[in-house]
Amino acid sequence: MIRNRDISPLAWELGHAPDKETIPGTFCPAAVPGAVQLDLARAEGYPDYNYAGNYRRMTWMEDRFFTYRTEFEPPRLGPGQRLWFVSKGIDYQYEIRFNGHLLAAGEGMFSPVEIDLTEYLEPSNRLEVVIFPIPKRHPEPADRTQASDVVKPAVGYGWDWHPRLVPLGIWDDTGLQVRNESHVAELHVGYILDDDLQGADLRIEAEGRECGGCQSDWELLDPEGHPAARARGPAGERLTARVEHPRLWWTHDHGEPVLYTSRYRLLDAQGKELECVEQQIGFRRIRLVMNEGAWSEPKGFPKTRSAAPAQIELNGRRIFAKGSNWVCPELFPGTVGEERCKELIDIAVATNFNILRSWGGGIVNKDCFFEYCDRRGILVWQEFPLACNCYPDDPHYLATLEQEATAIIRRLRRHPSLAIWCGGNELFNNWSGMTDQSLALRLLNALCYRLSPEIPFNATSPLNGMAHGNYLFYWEGRDIFQLINDSHFTAYTEFGVPGISPREVLEKIIPPEELFPPRPGTAWEEHHAFGAWDGSPATWLGEPTIERYFGRAQTLDQLIERSSLMQGEGYKAVFEEARRQKPYCAMALNWCFDEPWPAAANNSLVAYPSVPKPALDQVRRACRPLCASARIAKFDWTEGELFEAEVWLLNDRFAAAGPFSFTVTLRAAGQTVEILRWESPAAGQNRNVAGPTARAALPVWDTDRFRVEIIVEGHPEMDACYTLAYRRAACKQAGTAPMNITE
Repeated sequence: MIRNRDISPLAWELGHAPDKETIPGTFCPAAVPGAVQLDLARAEGYPDYNYAGNYRRMTWMEDRFFTYRTEFEPPRLGPGQRLWFVSKGIDYQYEIRFNGHLLAAGEGMFSPVEIDLTEYLEPSNRLEVVIFPIPKRHPEPADRTQASDVVKPAVGYGWDWHPRLVPLGIWDDTGLQVRNESHVAELHVGYILDDDLQGADLRIEAEGRECGGCQSDWELLDPEGHPAARARGPAGERLTARVEHPRLWWTHDHGEPVLYTSRYRLLDAQGKELECVEQQIGFRRIRLVMNEGAWSEPKGFPKTRSAAPAQIELNGRRIFAKGSNWVCPELFPGTVGEERCKELIDIAVATNFNILRSWGGGIVNKDCFFEYCDRRGILVWQEFPLACNCYPDDPHYLATLEQEATAIIRRLRRHPSLAIWCGGNELFNNWSGMTDQSLALRLLNALCYRLSPEIPFNATSPLNGMAHGNYLFYWEGRDIFQLINDSHFTAYTEFGVPGISPREVLEKIIPPEELFPPRPGTAWEEHHAFGAWDGSPATWLGEPTIERYFGRAQTLDQLIERSSLMQGEGYKAVFEEARRQKPYCAMALNWCFDEPWPAAANNSLVAYPSVPKPALDQVRRACRPLCASARIAKFDWTEGELFEAEVWLLNDRFAAAGPFSFTVTLRAAGQTVEILRWESPAAGQNRNVAGPTARAALPVWDTDRFRVEIIVEGHPEMDACYTLAYRRAACKQAGTAPMNITE
C-alpha cells in the first residue's frame, strides 16, 4: 500500500533515443512527478509553451523513447525490513530495470507499481524506467481517434480547446519505501447504512503480505477524535463493527461534510505494531433515482433506454446538483499539486457548486483532489478515461482496461465525495458508435458492481433524457435564452457559452502586435479562438455574434467586456432555467469549469491558471440556494417592443422560505421604470414558486443595453439582475446597433 509519507524521493535524470536499444547520449535533470516534455524543454531552453504557438516545438517528443535513471545507496534496513520501489503512476508503456535486471514491464498510467528491490541490492544501485512512445491506433490522422486503443486521456491527442501534447513520464508520487516483510497491501473500510440512516454496519478488509500469525486492530474515531467503533481479529480475516447514530456526510450546501478517521494497525504475534494506516471516511447514502415525472414518459420499456435516472438522492434528500465539468488544471497532470486543487475547489464552493463532473476525456485526478472534495463537501461524478471514440472489444484492450479500472475503483471508492461512476464521455453517438452492449462498458459496469456496489453507475453521458449542448450563445437563428427555454431534459450535463479570457491572460499568450483586432493565423487561433470545430463559424471567439448585438468593437477591452457580458448572462439563463424545470430536471453542469492551458476564448468559467472570468460571479448568483429569478424570452430587445419576464422564487433548501415582496424594474440611460410588484407565497422545502409575468413596452433609450432588476424587500442576498441588449427601432437590423454607447 503506497502512502505518501513513507516515500523517499529520488534524484532522477532523463535521456531520449529513437529506439529502445539505443542508450541515450546525454541526460538532463528530471522532475518527478512531472513529464518528459517539460524536463527536455527545460534542459534545452525552450520558450514558454503557453505563449503563442510555442507548444508545437514539443510535439516531436511523443515518438521518442525516454529513459529515467537514478543511482542511490541503499538505506540501512532493520530486521525483517525490505526496500521497495513504488510509483502511483507511470505514463504509459514502460520497462523498469534495476542493476541490469528487467524487473517489470507495464502498460497503463493509473495502476500503482510496487517492486521489492531487496534481493537485487548492491552497495551502489542504478534504477532505470524506460518510457515508450505514445501509443497510436493508427498514424493518421493525428487526432483523438489515435487514443481509441489506450486507457489514457484522449484530450492530449488534440481537442477543440486543448493543443496536441500527449504527456509521457512518471506523473505521480514515486520513490523508495522501506517496508516490513509483513505489511498491508490493500485496505478497504466499507459500510451499509440502515434504511433509516440511524446506524451502520462496517466491514474492514485488509489484504497483507507475509502476515501469517499477525493480528488486526482497527478503530474508528469521530471528528473530535473519540472512539466510535473497534474491531480486532487475525490479519487477513474480515472484521465487522457497528456504529450507532453516525453523523452523516453532506454537501456543503445541505449540511456539514462530516469525516471520521479509520485507523488500522497491523500487529505481530507479540502485539508489536508493524504498520498503521489512517484514512478519512464519511457516512452517506448516494442513489441515482428517476426524476419526478420521468417515469411516465415515454411509456415504453426498458426505462434505461428512455429517460435515464438523473436525480441524485443524498441521505434520503433529492437534491438539485449544480456544478461544472472539471478538466485537469494542467496539460501535464504530473505538475498538479495539492495547493492547485485546493485553490480551484475553493472557487467551486464559493460559486455555490455542489458537484464536479470529472470528464472522461481527461485525467482521473490524484488523491489530493478527492481528499479536498471530501473536506469541502463537493460531490464528484467520476468517469473512466474513455471519450468520443469507439473503444474495441479485443482481449488486449479489455485486459488493460480491467487492470486500470480496478486500480481506479480501489483507490477512489472510500471517498464520500464519490457520487457516480460513469463509463466515459459521449460514447453513444455517431462518432463513437458504442452501445450498452459494448464489452468495455459491460466490463466497467461489472467491476463497479463488484468493487463499489453502493455507488451508481452510468454507461456514459449523455444518456436519454440528459443533454449535452448547446455550446454557443447564438446557434442557427436562436440565442441561448430561446434554446434553453424550449428545452426539456432531466439533466444538463454539458452546456457552454464562450467568453474571451481576461486581458491579463491574453497579454501572457498573445504577442502585443497581434492582440487587437483578433485575426485567424495568429496566436488567437493557436489558442483556439478561431476554428474550434473544423474551421466552421462555431468559434469560441464568436465575433459575429458579439457584433450582432453591439456592433464592431473598437478596442480589445470593449470586445472583452461585451463577450464577458454575454457569457455571464448566457450561463445565468441556463442555470436558472434548469432550476425552474425542477423537479423533472435535477442537474445542471456547465462545460467547463477550468482550463489546462490558456485559451484566448473558451467556455470555461476560470481562465488558466486560476483567473475567474466575470461570468463566474453571474453563475454564483444563479446557483444561490434561495434567490429571485426571471424567465426572459430572449437576449436582444427593440425600442417599443413589449418586454416580458416571468418572475420566480427558486428554493433548493430543505426548508420553507417566504413569503417575500418582489419589485421588478427596468433601468437604462439613467431612467428607472417599475413594472411589477408581487407578494409571493412561501416556497416549500426544495420547491420553487412561479409568479406573474412582468410586462412593459420598452421606452426610447440612448443606449445599447438595459437592466432588469428584481428586488426582494429586506433580502438583498436574494436580488437578481439581468443585462440585456437594446437597440433603437431604426437599428433593428443585425449589425447596425449603435457603437460606443454606455449606460
